[in-house]
Amino acid sequence: MEPLELLAIEHLPEEAVPAFEAALQTVCVTVAYFRDEPTDTWRVEGVREAGWGEDELTGALALAAAVSGIEPPALQVGPIEAEGWLARTVESFPEAPIGRRFLVRPTHVPNPVTHGRIVLRLDAGLAFGSGEHASTQGCLRAFEAIAHRKPRRVLDLGTGSAILAIAAAKALRRPVLATDIEPWSVRVAADNAVLNGVQRLVAARLADGWRHRVVRSRRFDLIFANILARPLCAMARDLADHLERGGTAILAGLLGTQARMVLAAHRRQGLRLERRIDVGPWTTLVLRQGGG
Repeated sequence: MEPLELLAIEHLPEEAVPAFEAALQTVCVTVAYFRDEPTDTWRVEGVREAGWGEDELTGALALAAAVSGIEPPALQVGPIEAEGWLARTVESFPEAPIGRRFLVRPTHVPNPVTHGRIVLRLDAGLAFGSGEHASTQGCLRAFEAIAHRKPRRVLDLGTGSAILAIAAAKALRRPVLATDIEPWSVRVAADNAVLNGVQRLVAARLADGWRHRVVRSRRFDLIFANILARPLCAMARDLADHLERGGTAILAGLLGTQARMVLAAHRRQGLRLERRIDVGPWTTLVLRQGGG
């Protein structure tokens, strides 16, 4: 295993957490965040192969600071033992039921036959796309509530580990298109589809937003977009154009303080709020296209 580094940014305001989380995810194999109660600020940290993606990280951090409206914070970098990090990751990633239908089961625990729940198998080394993140939990709970509509055409935009695409494929037994702008995420998504036995249903594709040929001429009955508040706002028109009449969009990756902004952008495109799910400081919005 290559030497690993721990990257950390401290004293972030709450509204800046999603942007800096996304910035670290450009080079880190796992990312986490922690609230400091006395100062009411946040620490975001990630683990990467030592020195990997330095230029990409610099640009991502500058962009995160710009969209958050703050001065670029100091980045702390230090070595971390691979075995210690893996042990910590495994320990912090137990089996987790989500809602009434889903069970996220990491690969380091036994995998017995489980009745009554859809099991989602993921590697602890990729834990931050695994279901313990509040945004993922919100999306799975939202999907559970609308799965009875049996959407035929499903898109998971910004799929990451593909946990949402896999959940939809297993629950609906229908093809799901899973796209991401990061080649690493697309590889992980494809591997996770194989791990869960849905490689024939989940198509993991490298695509940047809505303009790529794999999505631009298609419409969907269900769209997952677990990304960030500002990109969601910027892409509201494209999402509405690609959502079938009567279709459902599940939007996440936003803080509760950003929900009104995201909702307003999509209401202007004719979508209506069906449900809001709050898990800690994070919010999931369930929107519906007219006619449903």
